[in-house]
Amino acid sequence: MSSGLNMAGSRRFDVQKCRTLSRWIFAVVLLQVCRVNAHADGDRVVVVADGNWTRILEGEWLIQFYAPWCPACQHLQTDWENLGRESESLGISVGRVDVTQQPGLSGRFLVTTLPTIFHAKDGNFRRYVSSRTIEDLQAYVVDRKWASVEPVPGWRSPSSLLMSGTAHLFRLSVWIRQIHTYLTNTLGIPSWGSYVIFAIFTLFLGLILGLILVLIADCIWPSRPKHKSVVIVRDEASEEEAEEKRTSDNESERVSGEESTEDEALSSDTAVSGSDRSPPEGAAESSVRKRKPQGSHPSEET
Repeated sequence: MSSGLNMAGSRRFDVQKCRTLSRWIFAVVLLQVCRVNAHADGDRVVVVADGNWTRILEGEWLIQFYAPWCPACQHLQTDWENLGRESESLGISVGRVDVTQQPGLSGRFLVTTLPTIFHAKDGNFRRYVSSRTIEDLQAYVVDRKWASVEPVPGWRSPSSLLMSGTAHLFRLSVWIRQIHTYLTNTLGIPSWGSYVIFAIFTLFLGLILGLILVLIADCIWPSRPKHKSVVIVRDEASEEEAEEKRTSDNESERVSGEESTEDEALSSDTAVSGSDRSPPEGAAESSVRKRKPQGSHPSEET
């Protein structure tokens, strides 16, 4: 009889144990379901990164730039997740960018304050500067208040070439900062030693880039050989000498021509002066007699 009581008591204990265990299982399952639903709602806020940021160039978006350490960003987090849950009914997509993980995007959008919110409509970006409550955010989209805001200029558009270069510079700066932290904290190198390493690397990289540019310029615009330049210089010198020789010859010819002209002028003056002088009368008569023909003498005698 005692054994029967023991068996009944053990059965009751097993039943209570099963009930307790089932209650715990139900609580755990309910908790997991709540977590899955919360995770699904959180997934409606798209995490924008360098690999998928081009998605915001199509359709209508609200994008928040935040940092985990920013108090204002933490205060906005709940409203932003609620806005993500309402995004389907509003007909928009909601995204967020962690600037500590995506420095390239913060440079591409020129984010200088946190949190920063952008409205995107078919590739046109406008900065949201109104109140950051969920009601104002919804009204900004539903009432199309964004239409009265001037969009970002083309040269500052995130898809422009200038902003792409800025994004690369921001990523480079973060990469350099990470290397500096590794050298100082992990390897124990002092800060000035890290700066010296960066300076040497910068000089070496500048020399390499300069050499590459010189080689490219020499291939595109090859320089002339040295012997050709010497020949050209000699030719120019010979031309100068020939020109000087021609000038001296012309001067000598001009001088000789002037002397010959003076001699001719003197001779002509002498001839003119001789012809101007009249001969004496006796000489004129004798010359006339001599010029008379011989046939005239008999007629005179008769």
